Amino acid sequence: MKVLGISDIVVPELSERFDARSFEGVELVLSCGDLPPEYLSSIREQLDAPLYYVRGNHDIRYQNTPPVGCVNLHQRRIVFKGLRIMGLEGSRWYNGGPIQYREYQMRQMIWRMMPGLWLRGGVDIVATHAPPRYVHDAEDRCHRGFKSFRKLVSRFNPRYFIHGHIHAQFTDPAQRLTLLGETRVINTFAFHLLEVDHE
Repeated sequence: MKVLGISDIVVPELSERFDARSFEGVELVLSCGDLPPEYLSSIREQLDAPLYYVRGNHDIRYQNTPPVGCVNLHQRRIVFKGLRIMGLEGSRWYNGGPIQYREYQMRQMIWRMMPGLWLRGGVDIVATHAPPRYVHDAEDRCHRGFKSFRKLVSRFNPRYFIHGHIHAQFTDPAQRLTLLGETRVINTFAFHLLEVDHE
């Protein structure tokens, strides 16, 4: 299955220079945050594919104008064509904004999801805004990842952990990827196409 991950910046390939042939076969879009709601709505409509999102720390507009036709994945676990997917929004707390969390708050959100994850066989793809601590993150308060994400990965071994928040330029798609155990952690900054095998 072809999955499109997006985050952080509006790119011409998915807006004014959109060419459906470049994204042929995309069956699912996962947004990892910090994107205008209109951009998400437009992508969902142009690709005619379901779009699930988590909010980034700058997505305060979503409260009053959520992306049309898209589904908020925060603290939810959904199954799409056999893939088990969950999402967690926001960044580390740094200035008191509404979509920022301290480590203990993120840990509590994950704990609340644990019973469902255990009972329903775990998760294949985790979509977040922030990365796991020490994987693709930085040392300033805003861009540190969450330690609790590492524990989530070690407990459930998802096949993919996709995130945004960390702005980087990639000359090779392989530069987006870091293995955390057997989990592929991928920075979706701008956009990234994933080929996910059905199991």
